[in-house]
Amino acid sequence: MTTELTAGTPAADESADVLVVEDLTVSFPTDDGPVQAVRGVSYRLREREILGIVGESGSGKSVTSMAIMGLLPRSARITGSIRFRGQELVGLRESGLNKLRGSKIAMIFQDPMTSLNPVYTIGYQLAETILAHNNVSKAQARKRSVELLDAVGIPNPGQRVDSYPHELSGGVRQRVVIAIAMANRPDVIIADEPTTALDVTVQSQVLDALRTAQQETGAAMVLITHDLGVVAGQADRVLVMYAGKPVEIGDVEDIYYRPRMPYTMGLLGSVPRLDAGRSRRLLPILGSPPSLLNLPAGCPFTPRCPMARDRCETEEPALTDATSRRHRAACHFSEELADVRPHDLFAPTAEGDLP
Repeated sequence: MTTELTAGTPAADESADVLVVEDLTVSFPTDDGPVQAVRGVSYRLREREILGIVGESGSGKSVTSMAIMGLLPRSARITGSIRFRGQELVGLRESGLNKLRGSKIAMIFQDPMTSLNPVYTIGYQLAETILAHNNVSKAQARKRSVELLDAVGIPNPGQRVDSYPHELSGGVRQRVVIAIAMANRPDVIIADEPTTALDVTVQSQVLDALRTAQQETGAAMVLITHDLGVVAGQADRVLVMYAGKPVEIGDVEDIYYRPRMPYTMGLLGSVPRLDAGRSRRLLPILGSPPSLLNLPAGCPFTPRCPMARDRCETEEPALTDATSRRHRAACHFSEELADVRPHDLFAPTAEGDLP
């Protein structure tokens, strides 16, 4: 079932939408049966908007973005619709996708070393991206490469342009990948966990580079992460995924201050807060996400949910309006969470409290 997720915009009106994903499902065949990696993801991305997609590993975040880019293996079964400025991408030939990748839609991967070729300088790889989609000279492409390195905050860009990836730190390499993504001023940038395995200081630098990329290009952005703290100061809206499916979506203020899904509350409880005091522990979500090979009949979060009831075991909830039409949650009892906070729902045990 396709679910409309953007308030105030009829489903037929896509004039303000740069990317529309509707009822996207992705499954992979295995010897034991199909793995339902993505189940009915729908969202709309407007001009210059930043959408944060959060969830634990295995929730379907990266598979969704790979489906948009057309980078999934041929064995993947994809249904639903992905439209970029009205053009359908599901089923589009490889030649058509190649014209869009790097030019209209760019992607920043989690590990920069999987994106950078170790035998070429970063300047060569930046210029290659520019030359692939623009009728410019090599000298112009090199000049643009230096400008891009400077824009993402890399010191001495005129010298670093001739460096090889192994000569750079992890944070600098990620900023190089961001520079490559913004090289052709795309309309959409997808950043797939760009701050993973980076320390707090470098993480902040990478997020600054992402903001620069978005401001310089005017692109809409999809920021994928497992950490709600990363998107707090970045995103306009947040989509929470669990077991391959959206379980809550809303403006940042709604998700952080008025969550209506127990899983979202669990993620919020696991984020460190400076105002929480030293005696308060982070709240773990006990248990593990379900196997996407054999999903339970009801709500997949039921085994880990502190407020699970009989109905949750037999009926999977659909996304419905929570506090507004812009804020939707997939929980049978979302109204009961109006005045509940993460520490109320996921109360730590006495042994878990610090003295």
